[in-house]
Amino acid sequence: MRPEFEAKRAMALTLGFDALAAFGSMLIAIYARWLSTSGAPESALVTAISAASTFALAALVSFYVLRVHRQVWRHSGWPDALRIIQAVCLTALIFLPIMFVWNRLVGFPRSSLPLAVIVWLTLVFLGRMVALSRSTRQPFQIFRSARADAPPAILVASANEAADVLRDLRATKGGAPVRILGIIETDGAEPGRAIRGATVFGGLSELGKMLDLLAVRYGATPWVAVAGNIRTNATMNSVLETATQHGSEVMALGSDREGLRLQRVRPADLLARPQKMLDAQPLRDLLKDKRVFVTGAGGTIGSELVEQCASLGVSHITLYDASEFNLYEIDLTLRERFPDLDAYAQIGDVRDKIRLREAIKRARPHILIHAAALKHVPLMELNPCEAILTNVGGAVNAIDVAIECGLERFVFISTDKAVDPDNVMGATKRLAELALAYQAKGTQLAVSMVRFGNVLGSSGSVVPLFERQIAAGGPLTLTDDQVSRYFMTVEEAASLVLQGTAHNGKPGDSSLYVLDMGEPIRIRTLAEAMIRMKGMVPYQEIKIKTTGLRPGEKLHEELTYSDERLISTGIEGLNKVTPQSRKVEPVGFSSRLERLLSTAGERDAEGALQILAQLVPTYNPPTYDQQVKQTR
Repeated sequence: MRPEFEAKRAMALTLGFDALAAFGSMLIAIYARWLSTSGAPESALVTAISAASTFALAALVSFYVLRVHRQVWRHSGWPDALRIIQAVCLTALIFLPIMFVWNRLVGFPRSSLPLAVIVWLTLVFLGRMVALSRSTRQPFQIFRSARADAPPAILVASANEAADVLRDLRATKGGAPVRILGIIETDGAEPGRAIRGATVFGGLSELGKMLDLLAVRYGATPWVAVAGNIRTNATMNSVLETATQHGSEVMALGSDREGLRLQRVRPADLLARPQKMLDAQPLRDLLKDKRVFVTGAGGTIGSELVEQCASLGVSHITLYDASEFNLYEIDLTLRERFPDLDAYAQIGDVRDKIRLREAIKRARPHILIHAAALKHVPLMELNPCEAILTNVGGAVNAIDVAIECGLERFVFISTDKAVDPDNVMGATKRLAELALAYQAKGTQLAVSMVRFGNVLGSSGSVVPLFERQIAAGGPLTLTDDQVSRYFMTVEEAASLVLQGTAHNGKPGDSSLYVLDMGEPIRIRTLAEAMIRMKGMVPYQEIKIKTTGLRPGEKLHEELTYSDERLISTGIEGLNKVTPQSRKVEPVGFSSRLERLLSTAGERDAEGALQILAQLVPTYNPPTYDQQVKQTR
């Protein structure tokens, strides 16, 4: 049966019940009035049927005009009760003039009208309360106040999470942000049962049908509210596709101190796994009353690390960045959010060892977090010497000064592109991993290196690019139809970086960690979902086109080498790598590293790439002239 037909059938039955209740109520009232007096007149039957029919007709008109027939009984609330009372009053106003014109109310006991209204209201409310009792076991819900502006929505969640969401919605200060009409349960439960009073419509396959049916009943398509761990790649894409086809807006239910709040669906909701919920206590134990120094503090990862450190009780934090604007932004944010924190902003480049040493000696940190890097793959192909000087030279400078100044811990942000690198950026990060591991041996420094993939929304990433292209009306540009990447949120990435720092506290030890990134996401799938998030249809309203892989780009990234093995750390989402290839520093490694930095400093790109390939044997670069030609 088509949803439109089902909805119209339900509305017709609702209107029929209310009109029939009006007819019966008037008959009861008239005969009750006659029985209480001298008895019924000779024309009693004709008068009673005529009056009851007129009353039922007036009820049909008023309930239809005021759209009472569109109410869904099992979702009834106080606004519906008010509308019913208004419709009943309108019915009385219509009924009296008609009866007066017909027979001047001759033979009609006038006191039967208020009695009929009372009986009718009782029947109308009783019917709805029975429906509420069957679906929600809360028959008096119809008399409870609700936010008048709360939009109707279908909740998409698992059974357990739906129960939690409905409980939190009722506890939300200021009223629930949405009015839940029912649940689409991803666990595949049988439709018809209720969870905390909300009816289960069925599984995801029923979402489109219910959107159509409720759109007819309510006169507008309800929202789709997603919550909990169903906000994963496959489910979210299915929800977005269905909602777009039926003209519904998809919102996420998120928590804050006031309770549940509606928020826009974000690209983070498209991850192929639920976000990690980590225990913050080990991080508080690590950072409480410690002094922290963060390089690249104004970048996407650096700024998130700064804010998380600030929230975990550090006594002092130094922000170090070469970008004046980025440094200004994170310094301003930090002072607004943590006005009592001792924070110090320092402009400086990690390539400048003298400046870096001066800043670290002044800050006297316990922990150095090295997030400064050049990471845009095609740009680094064009500027290999700059990538080498920052990503390798900057990391070496940072660990040298950390050892010299007696720091306790050193944290390095690596990348999945360091695995079997096909580009300068990945090769420089891999070389930095090796150099730091060799440098740490025999020192007081505990080194943690964390390797992960793309951060959603970071500067230079695909998400901001797609958002700009959608805002401009398209097209969205993909490098290749099959390209895929690992993604995680910046909050997850920063938290897991700090978890890795807390995990490794052994002096002279260097530990490499890999974050659990879930399954890689196809960029085309991400592009389609982001278009749907804006309420548009891919390929119709917004085009998607491929442009070809850029120099240095792979179709797919890896997180580990073939000779690396992952060991669980006991921290969800964080695995330790046991590398077989960097136990012993190769002969001549240090001298070649110095020659690489010297050659890059002279801006001899061809020579620097050759030395880089010697130090990172898995990297096989084209000549610099070929790189420039490919990029152009």
